[in-house]
This record gives sequence, C-alpha cells and structure tokens, in this order.
Amino acid sequence: NDIKNLVLEDEDGKQVQFEVITKLDIEDREYVIVTSEDSRESEEAIVLKIIEDEKGMEIFATVEDEHEFNQVSEVYEALF
Repeated sequence: NDIKNLVLEDEDGKQVQFEVITKLDIEDREYVIVTSEDSRESEEAIVLKIIEDEKGMEIFATVEDEHEFNQVSEVYEALF
C-alpha cells in the first residue's frame, strides 16, 4: 500500500497532517519517513516505525532507540 499522507494525533490530541517521503524496510521492520506541514520549511524529517497493535492494526510509533534511529537515517541517506 502506497501511503502519501498520514493524519496522526500529537500528545495534545491535535491532529497533524504528515507527508510521507518514503517507506523503508530494514531487518523485517517497516518505517516511514515523514514531514509535517509545520516542519516543511525546516525540512525536518521524522522517522516512524510501523508496528501492529494487539488487534492487528498498523500504528505508527516514534523511534526512541538511538541506534535504531541512526540505522534508519543511514539507509535513508544512502538512498537519497
């Protein structure tokens, strides 16, 4: 499935629209690289990991682990 835009809720419950730059598969894990409309000027990209919840629904989680984040960043930079 090719996702172009995502609408996610931030910690305040406000809906934020994100533009999906690309999707990456790294070591059996899936990630999306997104930018929010707010951060488009600064070109700040956000890495989200796609995980399944207990109901089998895809949810997007921020990558907290620094090693994992760096791994995704390196793959992204190598591709672009």
